[in-house]
Amino acid sequence: MSTKTGPQRYPGASRANWYQDDFGGDAMQVNVVVLHTTEGTSLPGYGGGSSAPNLTAVPDLGAKKLRWYQHFDVETSSRALVNLRGGVDTNTLNVCQVELVGTCDPKTHAKWKRSGSAHLYWPEAPEWALLGVARFLAWMHEEHGVPLSGPRTWPAYPSSYANGGGQRMSGAGWQAFEGVCGHMHVPENLHGDPGAIDFSRLLKLAKGDLDLGDDEERPAESRPRIPAFPGRKHFRAGAVGEHVLRLGKRLVERGFGDHYKVGPSRTWSEADRLNVRDFQKSRPELRGDADGHPGPLTWRLLFS
Repeated sequence: MSTKTGPQRYPGASRANWYQDDFGGDAMQVNVVVLHTTEGTSLPGYGGGSSAPNLTAVPDLGAKKLRWYQHFDVETSSRALVNLRGGVDTNTLNVCQVELVGTCDPKTHAKWKRSGSAHLYWPEAPEWALLGVARFLAWMHEEHGVPLSGPRTWPAYPSSYANGGGQRMSGAGWQAFEGVCGHMHVPENLHGDPGAIDFSRLLKLAKGDLDLGDDEERPAESRPRIPAFPGRKHFRAGAVGEHVLRLGKRLVERGFGDHYKVGPSRTWSEADRLNVRDFQKSRPELRGDADGHPGPLTWRLLFS
């Protein structure tokens, strides 16, 4: 069992429908977010929690915002994926799951529209809804290091059902995957949600929220080779690991190692923080938040 690190509750999310106390779950070091759609118009009951994700985003159409409900800690396994006995791990494979209330099915969308049932059709989601999801993805990247990347293929429902669009990952591909994907990409699962959600727009909004820019728009040969930001949790008091050592070595390479007495190590220290602060003060983009704790922008500028 892994040890959970970093913040486990998404800021502002309600715990009115909290299921972890009843269903437990395994602790994980999360590096994947899976997006689902509920195919309904309101917060599901999830069988009392037996099929619940980590979080649910409920569109408030009048206020034009998402209202978040958290059911399990970010780094506790939830229960919204099929997980066959003897197959690959799904719910328990470093995954945070998010259900988006609404539909990805054009027939359901047309039926609800005819009946006057207010709802959100995620393949044509308005900007405010995409921004709400993007801000969650940005938070997961900043706090837990989940890469802001994912599969290129997001086929429309119903062709996405049962791998009709050829989008489903193999077992080995799933085991190696890090980033953001849909229910339709997960092996052992037949579902086709969230269909043709505007994934490229989601990523662009998430990167914009973090002021990261979008390297996808640049030619591959001109993109800097920057290691993925591992998350703020790796640079707090008591943190030990290769990410701390990599950061320290890069600080020394860039001429910001004055506070080390014997050089960087795998253990986060006050010397690391002071060196990071010196680097932040050297950059106009970072001077207003020079606290010595690296976030995605500090990391990107340091390694670029």
